Amino acid sequence: MAGVITASESSWIAPFSGLSPRAFGKLVTVLRRVGADTARKGRPWSLLLEDRTLLVTAYWRTNLTMRQLAPLFGVSKSAADRITDDLGPMLALQPRKRFAKDTVLIVDGTLVPTRDHSVAERSKNYRYSTNHQVVIDADTRLVALVGRPLAGNRNDCKAWEESGAKAVGKTTTVADGGYPGTGLVIPHRRKRGQSELSDRKEEHNKSHKQVRARVEHVFARMKTWKILRDCRLKGDGVHHAMLVIARMNNLALAG
Repeated sequence: MAGVITASESSWIAPFSGLSPRAFGKLVTVLRRVGADTARKGRPWSLLLEDRTLLVTAYWRTNLTMRQLAPLFGVSKSAADRITDDLGPMLALQPRKRFAKDTVLIVDGTLVPTRDHSVAERSKNYRYSTNHQVVIDADTRLVALVGRPLAGNRNDCKAWEESGAKAVGKTTTVADGGYPGTGLVIPHRRKRGQSELSDRKEEHNKSHKQVRARVEHVFARMKTWKILRDCRLKGDGVHHAMLVIARMNNLALAG
């Protein structure tokens, strides 16, 4: 069965992966370096590594079911499942562990609607969702770390402590007002009985808001991969999806 979509036609790459052909080529090189194209026991893959990579990224990008996606690449549903299970873990973002002294990070939580109710709860978007703490570099806007998902009704302050995002250590980290008592850089608030803030604090809050908006832009870009708009994966699947999309986002930014 011949497929419709192939990585050999560069016009398919951007709409089905969210990456430029150059960035997609870098991703394939990384996968080849970690052994994704080495010979293995059993029947060999019917698709080249480039096409297998495009299939996996197309799954994250479009959120089509395997039954819908497999015919587009000329493979069976079970083969598409095996390809995704094989390459998916290799595409996950590795958390950044070291930061320069002058690095400034930004953290915020984002909700991912998730159909597996065992890991999700109803949240402020009125859907069963998971809360994901995402840390980005304020300068490059690259994702540095993604915490483990918690139920969507967990507030960001608790999620910061419990998700593992706190692993950034003492690196200067900017957050919104939902992180009091965490040691992060948050906006100034009026004290009880105080009608307004001083001009200096108002100016600080304005610049703080402008910097922190960068993480919202990252979320908007990450959610162009539609798996994060309605995740059907079970268990740790939603966490793996966030890690993969974080890496896709970083590759798209780096070009």
